[in-house]
Amino acid sequence: MPVAVACSVLAAAAALPATASADPGEAEVEVTVRIPEIEEPGVLALSVAGDAVALTENGSDLLVRQFTGRLPTVTVTDTRTLEEIPAGSSWAVLGSSSDFAGTAGQAPISAGHLGWKPRLIDGGDTGLVAEGEEVVTVLDDPTQPGNNVGLVDQELLVSTYDSAEVTGGAYTVDADLYLRTPADVAAGSYHSTLTLSLFE
Repeated sequence: MPVAVACSVLAAAAALPATASADPGEAEVEVTVRIPEIEEPGVLALSVAGDAVALTENGSDLLVRQFTGRLPTVTVTDTRTLEEIPAGSSWAVLGSSSDFAGTAGQAPISAGHLGWKPRLIDGGDTGLVAEGEEVVTVLDDPTQPGNNVGLVDQELLVSTYDSAEVTGGAYTVDADLYLRTPADVAAGSYHSTLTLSLFE
């Protein structure tokens, strides 16, 4: 039965009038194209989950006033292939702060009074991504030689010493922030800018 149906269809088609494509003076060319996805090069990128931190008083005593907060989560994403990574390269996120300017003309508070303690949230499975050491303020005793300088000049937040081994991942870190000032600091609002930079 299926064969009979097929023959009937062919017979009906033969009975139709000739179409324009059957004109012996014409020809048809089928044009096809395959459009591939755009292959963009991978990137090493830095992002921060927020653009502001409000420090609040916490842990003050008779000699030192302390104001604490937490740095928004910082993410380093590496989508590069091994071929795109320079041999022997490493990356690091460094941070430095401007002085705290008083909004009502108070004397500024130097960035040396701002410290941080980085905390790795997700360093992947390689063990090759690590947070930086704590940087304490000029009012603190050093926890290691020369680290009681505050966030005045590109202090380490997070790093890896082998970019090729950690490519393809996203790594997150934050930090406890603390501002420590003398007890007689002028009252009022202050603001500073903490700049984070990714280097390779």
